[in-house]
Amino acid sequence: MPSTSLLLAEPRSSFFRPEGRGYPPVEPTATPLRQWPIAILGVPFDPLTLASAVDSIGAMIDDGQPHYVVTPNVDFLVQAHHDAALHQILVQADLVLCDGKPLVWASRWLGNPLPGRVAGSDLMPFLLQRAAERGWKIFLLGGAAGVGALAAQRIAAAYPSLPTVAHYSPPNRPLAAMNHDEIVARVRAAAPDVVLVCFGCPKQEKWIFQHYRTVGAPVMIGAGGTVDFLAGRLKRAPMWMRRSGTECLFRLWQEPRRLFKRYVGDLVGFVPALLAQLWFLKSHFAATRPLRGAPSSARMDYGLKVQAAGRFQCDALQHNPNFWAQAVEQRGHCLIDLAGVKSIDSTGLAFLAHWQRRLAQVQRNLILFRPSRAVRSALRRMQLTEQFVITDGPPPGAPAPTASGDRRGNPPTDVES
Repeated sequence: MPSTSLLLAEPRSSFFRPEGRGYPPVEPTATPLRQWPIAILGVPFDPLTLASAVDSIGAMIDDGQPHYVVTPNVDFLVQAHHDAALHQILVQADLVLCDGKPLVWASRWLGNPLPGRVAGSDLMPFLLQRAAERGWKIFLLGGAAGVGALAAQRIAAAYPSLPTVAHYSPPNRPLAAMNHDEIVARVRAAAPDVVLVCFGCPKQEKWIFQHYRTVGAPVMIGAGGTVDFLAGRLKRAPMWMRRSGTECLFRLWQEPRRLFKRYVGDLVGFVPALLAQLWFLKSHFAATRPLRGAPSSARMDYGLKVQAAGRFQCDALQHNPNFWAQAVEQRGHCLIDLAGVKSIDSTGLAFLAHWQRRLAQVQRNLILFRPSRAVRSALRRMQLTEQFVITDGPPPGAPAPTASGDRRGNPPTDVES
């Protein structure tokens, strides 16, 4: 994803410009070492700051093809841990942003710290500011009756140069009972650049996944309750609470009936699952040999063949950052031989998922060739096996298996998946 060192100016008024110290400083995206994605409960997060996230969305709009963005928090991951469809949607998203301090803390414990929290409610004012500068058209989809209209009015007042914000709040029905044709028709008629879908998780993510290609907007974002902040119905927590990771307490005070049961369930579901990941990927394979040799690659008939060995972990990727960065940029099928990999961590798993996602965008596959027992076990544990073409044959040099018509590159039926 593109990055920038440009600091974004602060947005204006009310939610668009919080009182006091204002929004957290948007740090430059240049970092002392290459940032690698990290998987938390099997969901690979992009290591982006607020500034680079806005730039990445801008690049999607410039590309013009349909994309979707998710902003998982702890509740998303707990739900996805038991909902295979939601998990797949999060893994295959074009951009996965970290919405929650607990996830930043978890990334540190897993050995690859994310640069910070990129909450949807923090992202939105800066995205709207960029939209006003670039003339992007915004569509607000969802929220209670009248909330979208109020949010659109407040946005227009805060950003006078922004094109008129279209909005629609369909009746609150289960996903299967919604009038999808009508909703899609309304959005398509507005021809927006960015659609903010505010149905709540997992409904909004599943609606987006079903329709983002049909709608054809360059970017669709699951925005959840952000529409209530935009409309002024809810207030953000004080800045010190956002920075300290205690914003959940402020939200619980605002909506105790709705959030108490959810927060307790998230705590009970997230902590044991994270501890299991820490034990399995960090401790279980800790006693492995040091790095030996460098990875290698060769051009084959089907694309690129990469040989990996030893530890496929954060330090191994960092040891040869240019090699792996260039491998990801290849546009043909890629086959990575993982037979010699003795251990893999959360960063290695996320890197493979990120690589497959990049190739799927151009109808190609990352083929995991002869993955070792350690790799297979880790993929199963993190519920990532179904995301890849996995095979022990044919031998290197033969044509790669043909991916299905799905844009995300579903595995063919003649290989293990």
